[in-house]
Amino acid sequence: MERKQTLFTIGQFAAIHGITKKTLMWYDEMGLVRPALIGENGYRYYSYRQSSALETVLMLRELEVSIPEIKLFMEQRSAANMERLLAEKQRKLEEKIAHLRRMQRTLESRHQDMLTLLNLDLSEIRLIHRKKACLAVVPLSEEDPTARELEQVITLAKQHKLQRLHDAVYGAMISVDCLRQKEYNHYEAIYIELPQPISKKGLHIQPAGTYLRAFYQGPWENLPRRYEEIFAYAESQGLALYGYAYETGINESVIREFDEYITQIEIPVQEAAGGTI
Repeated sequence: MERKQTLFTIGQFAAIHGITKKTLMWYDEMGLVRPALIGENGYRYYSYRQSSALETVLMLRELEVSIPEIKLFMEQRSAANMERLLAEKQRKLEEKIAHLRRMQRTLESRHQDMLTLLNLDLSEIRLIHRKKACLAVVPLSEEDPTARELEQVITLAKQHKLQRLHDAVYGAMISVDCLRQKEYNHYEAIYIELPQPISKKGLHIQPAGTYLRAFYQGPWENLPRRYEEIFAYAESQGLALYGYAYETGINESVIREFDEYITQIEIPVQEAAGGTI
């Protein structure tokens, strides 16, 4: 004797699965989950056997699988098709998570910049500790970046999965040797700091350690004066500067006039024997 199926009204079936009647009706219209029976009165009825199909649809929707993709899968359900669908969604989810992490780092960096601005003493020169950083660099052939070099920077950003230039810290670097010789316009390169480089090959490694940090507000043509003050301070404190000075702007997004631009300068300090400054 055939066992009679238990049927649920559309309201009951929707409530069991935590969705609305409207959603279930829409799934019917899209051909995803059709009623087991439509009564003479036009009411939709569903069987408990359809629960697994509905839950599959709900899971795929939560994974942001499109309606056409779900419909195709429901028409050709198999372990192989499910594996392919889930593998693709996993790949896209990992890309999204990576993007969100980059956004989080950008947000943290920009927030720290604003906190620094609110408590900034432009006259201060002080020692800080910095972690190692991986920089993608574009060598400069002239004093100022050309359109070609700026395009190269943007291309580098995209190669390392940065959606925009502002997703990372960027700036310019000039050698300490050039600064000592007062060749203040002889910049080595423009750079982008890469939070998660795909490969370290060809990158410039900014060393971890103690740095001398200072700030300068105003047009770049007057920046040499600040470097003279930095080197005078280093000499008075017996500090040996080496490598490169790394410059980056910290208030570009909140100024109206370029004269308000604040440049952050960080220069590594050579540690004495024994690991102390």
